Amino acid sequence: MKNRKINKAVSGFSIVELLIAMTIMLVVLGLAASLFSQSFSTRRRESSRTDALTSAQAALNVISREVANSGYGLTNNGIVLADSNDRKLHFLSNTINNNGVTTDSGENITYFFDSVSESILRYDANGNGVNSPETSIIINRISSVEFQYFDYSGSSSATPLPANIPTINTARIRVTVRVSMENIQGQTPNQAVVLSSDVTLRNSNYMLQQY
Repeated sequence: MKNRKINKAVSGFSIVELLIAMTIMLVVLGLAASLFSQSFSTRRRESSRTDALTSAQAALNVISREVANSGYGLTNNGIVLADSNDRKLHFLSNTINNNGVTTDSGENITYFFDSVSESILRYDANGNGVNSPETSIIINRISSVEFQYFDYSGSSSATPLPANIPTINTARIRVTVRVSMENIQGQTPNQAVVLSSDVTLRNSNYMLQQY
């Protein structure tokens, strides 16, 4: 008789108590999963932004360094007007020698965007020598590149409005690189990193008058 009384006194959880405990556990797990998902999305977004910034900055550095020499050793700003616009920049320089001939490697360059490979391409009409053209990828994972031209004349220092077509008076070029970031769940879609760099053509007629 005593054993029976002891067994009745020791009772387990009821179905209601188990259901309540399971509900609380599921809520806690759901909150933890939500916080983890947000943290992971934020980490992916920042990683994507860093990659985009790195790509854009690398492209600007390469282009700016070479474009600044446009017209070097020549009597004009070096821009090939008929072959340059807001999506393509073709320029000449005479960096290897001073005989007025731009037939050496690196002296006849065109930068443009290739939408198929999502890359900025550099076309060297001379390549490793005369009549040996060479096309190379400067940087990939780029969404677009844009060139804007600022014309200066006389000795005026007023900043002109940008144009999509260069002229013989172009003395500064703005290069804008856009990198679209991948869409990440939980983050604002269609984000992009846009960087610009203004490159002064040191050998343009206007800039030569400033010294």
